[in-house]
Formats: sequence, C-alpha cells, structure tokens
Amino acid sequence: MKPLNALPMMNQMNQKNERVSTQLPIHGILLVDKPTGKTSNGVLQQVKRLFQAQKAGHTGSLDPLASGMLPICFGKATKFAQYLLDSDKHYITEATLGITTSTGDLEGEILQERPVAKMTEAALECVLDKFRGPLVQVPPMYSALKHQGKPLYQLARQGVEVDRKKREVFIHQLTLLERRENKLLLEVVCSKGTYIRTLVEDIGKSLLCGATVSALHRKNVATFSQCPMYSLEALEKIQKEQGQKGLDELLLPMTHALHCLPSLVITRTEGSYLQQGRSFKLQQAIPQGLVRLLLPTGQAMGVGEVDEKGKIHCMQMFHGL
Repeated sequence: MKPLNALPMMNQMNQKNERVSTQLPIHGILLVDKPTGKTSNGVLQQVKRLFQAQKAGHTGSLDPLASGMLPICFGKATKFAQYLLDSDKHYITEATLGITTSTGDLEGEILQERPVAKMTEAALECVLDKFRGPLVQVPPMYSALKHQGKPLYQLARQGVEVDRKKREVFIHQLTLLERRENKLLLEVVCSKGTYIRTLVEDIGKSLLCGATVSALHRKNVATFSQCPMYSLEALEKIQKEQGQKGLDELLLPMTHALHCLPSLVITRTEGSYLQQGRSFKLQQAIPQGLVRLLLPTGQAMGVGEVDEKGKIHCMQMFHGL
C-alpha cells in the first residue's frame, strides 16, 4: 500500500498528464526574440517544449551569432511559413573593417587583416550607394543551402567548396547609422534570400580592406514591425505564472503571415471554383504574382496566383480553418 502522503502528488501528476494528453492542437505564429549564442533550431525546440506543441517550425534561420525576430509557426500555420520566408527582412548589423574571415562573421577563422584607409563620409556613402537597389549575390559556403542534398556549411567544414548559383536580391534601404574607428553600424531592409554576411563582405571588397559581420540583429520580418517579440526568459515566466493559456494568448493568427501580399476580393462562388482547382480570368487588372484572397466580408480565404494572362489560380485555400 502506498503511503497516504504520496496520493496528492500522484493525483497532481495524473491531472497534469491528462491535461497534456487532451490538449487541443495549437495553431498560430509566435515572434521569438532569439538570443545570440543559440541556434534557430535550438530555440525552436525550447519553445516547442514550452508550448507542448506537436507541430512547429521556424521561418528564416538566424545564425548563432545573430539575434532578433524568429517567427515560429505552430500547427496549420506551418502551411504558410513559405510566405514569411519570401518576405522582406529588416536588420541592424555591425561590420568590422580590415578583417576577412572564413564564414563572413567573427565566428570564422581570420583569413586576412588589412589596414583601413581613412575616408570621408561622402566617400563612404558613394561606396554604400553601389549596394542600394538590385544586387547579384553569390550565397556563402557557410549557409543552409543544399548541394546534392547536403547543407553547404557541412561541406565548408570539410574544406570543400562548390559552385553556387548567383541570385538576384534587392536592397530597399542601406543606412549608415554610426561609424567609429574600423566599425560601421548599418541598417538594412532587404528582399528574401539576401545574405547580410555577403553584403558586408562585398562592401569590404569595394573599400579595399575587407569586412566581416561582428554583430547582427533582425528587427522584424514582413508585416510584424508593430508586433511584440518575446524572449525565452519571458516565455518561461508566462508559462510559470499563467500556464498554457497565457502562452496561447501570445499567438498571432496564422493568416498574419499573408499580410505582406496584395489583396484580391472574390465571391464565395469564385472561391468555390478555385477550391475545385479551376481558374478564371479576372475582370480587373491585377499585377502578376501572389495575392491574398478575401471574401467581401474581409475574411481571408486563401492564396492565389495571377498569371501573365490575368487568370487567377489557387495556391492554398484555408477558409474554414
């Protein structure tokens, strides 16, 4: 027979297990303020345990050296993670001049050190201006891109270098916030696929002294600039004081991931056509590309794609989710 004083503890454990096992699936987006020194996947796993979530994924990996906004999608919101990956990003980065490293940041091996020539702010602005607008970048070897199914960073650690396909990116904003000795503090708003390490390295090449990223902070992603981020410590405190209900209240609706897309209002009948895999010609002129489909009531219904002929095709329908 078990001692009587053990029964309350056993009851509490049973209640806790029952609550976890009967918990409803979680759907939504959480904005985590990732700390430096942690991998994006490490942060994801920690948050996933806190929320007791079965399905979750992060969008837009940040290097261990980097901090800032890491959107985490739960449940059905993972369907729309790609639209966050495809959205613009906003960074603050510190570039250290005169140093070139193997990884493009201070975590790598120093390959070369060169003196930094004195230059006026006007001369520096002339160099920075070359990197505003459309750019062509070669992704770094130390990246999560894959070559024959293997991440490039794994090949780089083995001393293997492979050809990488050039990509077109767009720098919407490149602002010099501060300059001190051999360091530049830069604000960057850029399109998807932009590597800040590559941008900093290329600026260093133009300055004839080399450069590497010594700090990187992502301020926001797409339309989340007005939304709060939560540190891991804050999430743990909320979970301890308010339980799972307190954590669930932090989640943004999953349709928030689509706010960066232009809107197109359709009728329920047209939505039914799209859901059946049918396409149709739009009456109004809409630019080619992805659009957020809305009902006349304003309710989000899904994602469509307008082709070059002005026809709308279904990409993802989520009305009723």
